[in-house]
Amino acid sequence: MSIPRTAAAGVLPRIKVSRTGRQTPAVRVEHLLPIDQIVLGDCIESLRRLPSQSVDMIFADPPYNLQLENALTRPDNSHVDAVNDEWDRFDSFAEYDAFTRAWLAECRRVMKKTATLFVIGSYHNIFRVGSAVQDLGFWILNDIVWRKANPMPNFRGRRFTNAHETLIWASRSADARGYTFHYEALKAGNEDTQMRSDWYFPLCTGEERLKDAQGRKVHPTQKPEALVARALLAASNPGDIILDPFFGSGTTGAVAKRLGRRFIGLERDPVYAQAAQERIDNVVPLDADAVAAAPARRTEPRIPFLSLLEAGMIAAGEELVDAREKHRAIVRADGTLTVGPVVGSIHKVGALVQGHPSCNGWSFWHARRNNGLIAIDSLRDDYRARHAAP
Repeated sequence: MSIPRTAAAGVLPRIKVSRTGRQTPAVRVEHLLPIDQIVLGDCIESLRRLPSQSVDMIFADPPYNLQLENALTRPDNSHVDAVNDEWDRFDSFAEYDAFTRAWLAECRRVMKKTATLFVIGSYHNIFRVGSAVQDLGFWILNDIVWRKANPMPNFRGRRFTNAHETLIWASRSADARGYTFHYEALKAGNEDTQMRSDWYFPLCTGEERLKDAQGRKVHPTQKPEALVARALLAASNPGDIILDPFFGSGTTGAVAKRLGRRFIGLERDPVYAQAAQERIDNVVPLDADAVAAAPARRTEPRIPFLSLLEAGMIAAGEELVDAREKHRAIVRADGTLTVGPVVGSIHKVGALVQGHPSCNGWSFWHARRNNGLIAIDSLRDDYRARHAAP
C-alpha cells in the first residue's frame, strides 16, 4: 500500500564524517528528520535511525499487553470490540519488559536535553513501564490520571469499573533544566487555578473516532484529541518537533498540526498509517496568534521593588494594603516596607503580617489609585512596558 508523504524505514540521510582534519560544514539536525511524515516500519528500528538529541517532546501510547485470552462479551452475549490485535500480544512479561526498555532507551537518546516524555498506559502495563522509565535514567515529573467520563463498564461485575488510565510525564534526567512547562497559561485557562494532575475527558467517540467503510473502528485504542492537546499545550511550543513512536490513528500528528507543532510518526501497520495520513491532511492549522506561547512570568526580566520608587510609580511614605485592607505597611525610601518595628522586603513583611512562612508580595500588596486598589504587580507590568527594549 502506498502511503502519501510517508517515509519508508531506512531512508534518512547520514552525516558525513571528515577524517582528513578538515572541518565538515555544520548540518542542521532538522534536515535529517522525517518531519511531518509517517515512517513505516518497526518502531525500535525506526528510532535507531533518528539523530540523537533531535526532538522536543515525545507522546507515546505503547501496546498495553492486555493479555486477553478469550473474547469479551456483554451480559446479553453481544461481542465487545476490545483490543485483540497481534501488536498487543507478548509471550511473557519478560518479553514485554525487554521491548519496553528497548524503545524507551532509544527515545531517551533522541530527546533533546530539554525534552520531556509522556507515556500512557493502563494497570496492565504502566507500572512495568514506570519501572523501566526510572531504571533508564529518566526523571518522573508527574503521574497524571486520565479520568474517563464514559468508561466501559465491567460487564462481569467482578471488579471495579476501570475508569482511568495513567500518563507518566518525565524529563530526560534528574538534572534536566529548561524543559517546557506552561504553568501560567494552564492556570489562566483553568479559571486561575493551578492545573491538577487528574484530567477529565471522555473516550474518543462520535465524529472524532475513525471508522472504516463498514463502520468499524479503524484503531481500537484511539485517544481523544483533547487529551493529547493538553499535553502538547503544557509541554511544547509552536514549531517544536513532537515524536510519536506508536502513531496508530495519528492523533498526535493531527493535534500537532492544528497547534502549530511539527511531528514525526512511527507506525508499522500500513492501514493505520494510511488512515492517519488522510486524517492529518484534513486538519486546518490554527492561526499563529491562537497558538503562540504566552510569556511565562519566570522568564520576564526581574524588577526590584526599589525600581518602582525610583521611577516615581510608588512614593516613599505611601501606604500599601492587602486586597481586604486588613493589613497595612509603609513604603520606605530604600524599597523596604515597615509595619511597626518590623522592616523587610515586600515578601517578608507580607508573610509576617499573615503569619505565613512565605508570601508573594507583588500580588499581596496593593496601592490606592483612582479611588480604588491596584496590585503592585500591575505597576510592575507597567514598568516593564515602559522600559522594554525597542
